[in-house]
Amino acid sequence: MTAPHPRGDAPRKKPSAERAARRLGTLARKWGYLVSTTAYLPHTPEEIERELAVLVGRLFDAVTSDPPDLEAAAAAGGRLVELRCVGADSLRRSLEVLGKALLREPELRRVEGLAERVVVVLGALSSGYGETLREDIQKRQEGLSRALLKVEQETRQKQVITRAQFEEVFAGSASGVALTELDGRVLRANAALAKTLNRTPAEIAALTLFDLVHPEDVEQLREHYDDLVAGKLHRLRAGRRLVGRDGEPMWATFAAAVIRDAVGAPRQLITIVDDDTEVSLLQRRLSHQALHDVLTGLPNRQFFSTRLENLLRDADPARGVTLFHLDLDGFSQVTGGLGQELGDRVLRGVAGKLKAVFEGESALVARLGGDEFAVLVQNGESTPGVVALVRRITHELAEPDYVDGSHGVAVSASIGVVHRPPRDITPVELLRASDLTLRRVQRAGNQWGLFDRELDRRDRHDFGLAAGMAGAWENGEIEVGYRALVSAADGTIRGVEPRLRWNHPEEGVLAHETCVRLAAETGLALPLGTWLLRTAAEAVTTAGVAAPLVVSLTPQQAADPELVGEIRAVLESTGLAPERLRPGFPAAALLSDTGDAADNVKVLAEIGIEAEVHDFGAAADVTCLADFPVHTVRLAETVASRRDDELVQLSVAALIEAAHRGGAEVAVAGVGSAEVAGWWRERGVDRVSGPAFAELPGGLPAC
Repeated sequence: MTAPHPRGDAPRKKPSAERAARRLGTLARKWGYLVSTTAYLPHTPEEIERELAVLVGRLFDAVTSDPPDLEAAAAAGGRLVELRCVGADSLRRSLEVLGKALLREPELRRVEGLAERVVVVLGALSSGYGETLREDIQKRQEGLSRALLKVEQETRQKQVITRAQFEEVFAGSASGVALTELDGRVLRANAALAKTLNRTPAEIAALTLFDLVHPEDVEQLREHYDDLVAGKLHRLRAGRRLVGRDGEPMWATFAAAVIRDAVGAPRQLITIVDDDTEVSLLQRRLSHQALHDVLTGLPNRQFFSTRLENLLRDADPARGVTLFHLDLDGFSQVTGGLGQELGDRVLRGVAGKLKAVFEGESALVARLGGDEFAVLVQNGESTPGVVALVRRITHELAEPDYVDGSHGVAVSASIGVVHRPPRDITPVELLRASDLTLRRVQRAGNQWGLFDRELDRRDRHDFGLAAGMAGAWENGEIEVGYRALVSAADGTIRGVEPRLRWNHPEEGVLAHETCVRLAAETGLALPLGTWLLRTAAEAVTTAGVAAPLVVSLTPQQAADPELVGEIRAVLESTGLAPERLRPGFPAAALLSDTGDAADNVKVLAEIGIEAEVHDFGAAADVTCLADFPVHTVRLAETVASRRDDELVQLSVAALIEAAHRGGAEVAVAGVGSAEVAGWWRERGVDRVSGPAFAELPGGLPAC
């Protein structure tokens, strides 16, 4: 049973929720006031405020949805038309007040890419507004056309409707109306049409309807009117260009029908004209916004993807195309150090530099999102080679931009290049190939690299495995096995090490190293590492294994701020004593500039947990012995596997001596035979592990 609230029966809203609700109400009132000044609204202010408050909430939800809910935003635009917020400035005022409010709303400031989301959502609202307004106009036009036809027919047939009624509709219509002979000669034009064309009704009456239409549209419009007269069309509705007094074309919608006499013979034509210039401009503007990046003005991913197919098809068969896929290096440091505004200036600068590099080439430069750019070049006779173009890109980007007058900012980029792909490659496959090439370049620490079919096949295979890893873990395909850690001197058990093993139904057994690498690709490194630690702690506790549990941590785990808390929770839930757990920290993580892993080692030492340093082998790693409380160092396998190399032997001897002087034991993994174990024992190694030592205490499963 719920305890009564100390201040009443119903709990109050949280202050932040109340403030947010007040802000929404204030925005709805302001919005309602602004649109009420642009159009006559057949509703009370309270009704308008309630309706707009609902729309505000839907627009906030649309912005925060992933992806943005454009359907809801378009529906909100349509609802504005239904509320009759259709004045000349209603949409502009709405976009102004909503754009400012959405960008300034505290609840939305943490939304990633807020500005882009707001632009897209407001674009969808504008599109929905324009489409609904067009449909509304169409319905009104059709209704007016039917009314006029009915007036004319009933006047002829029943002589019930008077000429005065027709005149009232004709003169009072907000749409342009022209009454013409069957050959197009204008008999009468109303004031609305005269205003649209910036002419007088008398001037229009001296012309034909076809004189008012753009020359390129005359022939087709004449054919349509001939079909109307011949009875092939019952009603005409089409978009055409009008020409005003100044000769400037304007888009308009024509709705035309035949007026027939009492016996059904065509007598005259009535045409209703609505000026669509503003709607057309708005639609073109929205279309441009939907296909171009707002910040840089470059084509966006959607436009780039749709253009790829045509560019691939139209390229010179002998020379093909080249795709450069760029990702700026360390761009987060620019925005973190100088701020988002200066970061945006840098992105605009990069866009300009890329356009400058490829000026004179048949190239499409695009921003794919974030700090990613792409350039597709249709290779010609004078197009430089790939290496030359990469050098141009890197040289141009290396030139500093003084974005705020004082900070000279230069960026570098990792570049994946797909040179002359097959002509039948799809845009999706081409972008995937460039993206995988870029990621491979970044993993290797290189500046650029060419697409390699064999490496691509391997990457696709690995990514396919990585994508299915979470499901395999949930289904129990991933298990924990163990390796014995034994004394190099007498072979006694000195510890056990848990390792992952994936029993893949098609690939067979995937080893621990493969599992760790794939987990890092999919973001599973932390949850899977915690599960490994907990599972192993439960297993050794249940089996009564007295030897220490040595758990090798991934770089992500080692630097995880929650690591100490996770380890505490495992010890409490399993009953494992702190002195029986030895987490292994990668040496590189301990030497990282962030210091997160180093802090974790020190805190663990305070609660009685001794750490090991794994992947030990570089000269700088020796500083770990002086800086941290270390029980054991384990030589990196890249060092241990080259024991026959004389220079490596000298280096290993120095590392072992340094470790012992620092008070740490030395371990080696991957030992495959007793002979190799003896070799390491002679050089002072204290602990070995590997396939040669399969016997495990407590019946633990081997791995």
